[in-house]
Amino acid sequence: FLCSLFSTSYLLTLLGNLCIVWAVLRDIRLSHLPMYILLGNFSWLEICYVTTTVPRMLSDLASPHRPISFHGCFLQFYFFFSMGATECLFLSAMALDRYLAICHPLRYPMLMSHSFCLMLVASCWVIGFLWFVVPIVMVSQLPFCGPNLLDHFVCDPGPLLAASCAPAPLTKMVLSSTTSLVVFVTLLFIVGSYSAVLRAVVRLPSLAGRHKTFSTCSSHLAVVSLFYGSVMVTYISPDASGGSNKVVTLFYAVVTPLFNPLIYSLRNKEMKLVLR
Repeated sequence: FLCSLFSTSYLLTLLGNLCIVWAVLRDIRLSHLPMYILLGNFSWLEICYVTTTVPRMLSDLASPHRPISFHGCFLQFYFFFSMGATECLFLSAMALDRYLAICHPLRYPMLMSHSFCLMLVASCWVIGFLWFVVPIVMVSQLPFCGPNLLDHFVCDPGPLLAASCAPAPLTKMVLSSTTSLVVFVTLLFIVGSYSAVLRAVVRLPSLAGRHKTFSTCSSHLAVVSLFYGSVMVTYISPDASGGSNKVVTLFYAVVTPLFNPLIYSLRNKEMKLVLR
């Protein structure tokens, strides 16, 4: 039952996000707008993000006793966390784009030029994939001499640190610091951007203008709430049981990428038109 459920979810996630990527690439107008360049990259990231965890999880559900290799486990660990960091950075970049478009509309074409947008996209990918290199290398150097059974469907730092034969307070601190930094700094940046957007929207004299602006931002805010809401549960209750941690991880690793294309396509008139 679980294998069928997650297989369907995975296929729908791939289909929904591929439709958005294809729509942005196909439509000449969308492919030159910063908002849709960021959205296309974000959707491609979601495809890669779910692919790091779900196929292996389906394999484990079908063949529960097939082990994962040491190198396979740490490759999954690296890509899962790197793409999580990249997602935080892309959500921040999308918040910056909305801030500049709403608070500085006359200067927006100059501030968010095509070259700057491409540089922003490249920075998100590069920084995201370099962010967790040091802590992951530190975790991989720990001694693993026990049964090496991970009580999780993904190679997560909690089960890996628990499987280590020796305590590793420095590794745990470095890993926790780098994770908290990328999560909380990007979240504060998004909150700050939308606080400025909210002040600008309230000053608009037209009710129709306010409604249109809120509609433009609501899709991004919904995705931010889904992703950060589930991620923050891990930090609010770090000592939660393994079962609850697995549910939270399942939500932001599998469920959120499934909802993202639905949120963006249903709340965006241009996207709906191109998809039709």
